[in-house]
Amino acid sequence: MADETRVVEPGGWRDAVAAARSEGFAFVDWLSAVDRLHDEAAPGFDVVCHLLDVRTPGALHGLLLTTRVADGEALDSVTGVAPGAAWHERETHEMFGIDFAGFDDGTGLGLRPLLLPDGFEGTPLRKSFQLAARASKPWPGGKEPGEGHESSRSPSRRRVQAPGVPPPEWGPR
Repeated sequence: MADETRVVEPGGWRDAVAAARSEGFAFVDWLSAVDRLHDEAAPGFDVVCHLLDVRTPGALHGLLLTTRVADGEALDSVTGVAPGAAWHERETHEMFGIDFAGFDDGTGLGLRPLLLPDGFEGTPLRKSFQLAARASKPWPGGKEPGEGHESSRSPSRRRVQAPGVPPPEWGPR
């Protein structure tokens, strides 16, 4: 499968997806985001959409569209040109907090929770999200010599914290 990548400006996102569909990339494989808030030059989220051209049996051609969206800014929804993106936009909204302007999945309910339980607060796929479970119990895997389920400290050096583990002063323990 040959893939092509196109980087587009946020203002041209919807038009880029529409153009790709007119070129034959009519199957929405997935749409998601990557947290790039740590990027000092251009902090934000890389929203990516992978489209496939499935017209030729046995010869898939893929296209990866990507754009950088600043935190707190909305991106135009592509549900009007690619209805199959509705589920993906809902998930991306829920997990990263990215709004999709003009979202319409035909229900009239707008962007709403998809995977997380009622009352869940936060955006769990952002790198800044604190994993409460890591604050209440130790990381299960041994990362240093001598560490394990029964050992709370490495015998010879500073204990490595797993990604998402909040600092000791965060929340109840």
